[in-house]
Amino acid sequence: MNFLEKITGSDMTKEMKGFEARAKVLPTEYQTAWKDIISNLWIHGDFTGRNLMPIFDSALELLEVTSADGQSVEEVLGDDIKGFCTALVGDEGAKTYRDKWRDQLNKNVARKLGGLK
Repeated sequence: MNFLEKITGSDMTKEMKGFEARAKVLPTEYQTAWKDIISNLWIHGDFTGRNLMPIFDSALELLEVTSADGQSVEEVLGDDIKGFCTALVGDEGAKTYRDKWRDQLNKNVARKLGGLK
């Protein structure tokens, strides 16, 4: 990855298009699960989302392998896709990007207010 790709995010765009191409060959119920996984994982990303690329790859690989084995989505992911995604990124208390930004803002405000005294 060169500097320009990193700045523009074109490397991530290429990778996401590859993921989508792989997901299109999955059965319909797996494609729906993939879309749910994507939407539930994005909130756990950092500013760029680069930290999620290996997680997306692993989740899609799981779907590919289990669909080839003939298992249903419910057997693999259960009924709680959001819980599955939370387990992928860490524990139940995994912070979203909103939580991270809120914490940073609170720290900055507290530091500025502390400096005014």
